[in-house]
Amino acid sequence: QVQLVESGGDSVQAGGSLKLSCAVSGYSFPCMGWFRQAPGKEREGVAVRHSIGETNYTESYTESVKGRFTISKDTAKNTLYLQMTSLTPEDTAMYYCAADFGGSQLCRWGLTATQAGYWGQGTQVTVSS
Repeated sequence: QVQLVESGGDSVQAGGSLKLSCAVSGYSFPCMGWFRQAPGKEREGVAVRHSIGETNYTESYTESVKGRFTISKDTAKNTLYLQMTSLTPEDTAMYYCAADFGGSQLCRWGLTATQAGYWGQGTQVTVSS
């Protein structure tokens, strides 16, 4: 049974940092990403990581987080991370981890994917000014 469990969300001051984790059980997915949804807004892709073979991968970031957020994966722990720095109130949202198989929309569309095979329950990030 596949499970994605996020953690690491918190309330921080602007300029602060957080590291989100997404522990995956049941399968090691080649495509994983972080999406977020703020109140009253549509869900948006934040960062997506696409593993290609054993050691190669591509990463993509939405423009507003480039240079501030870093997506990474610990293959041994089958855990996806999102290191977030220089947080602003605009980063306040529920953050969701997504995963899917090769050839899926998540793999092909990346940040603009509107669906994924598996989602976590979400972890709240709140940034105050």
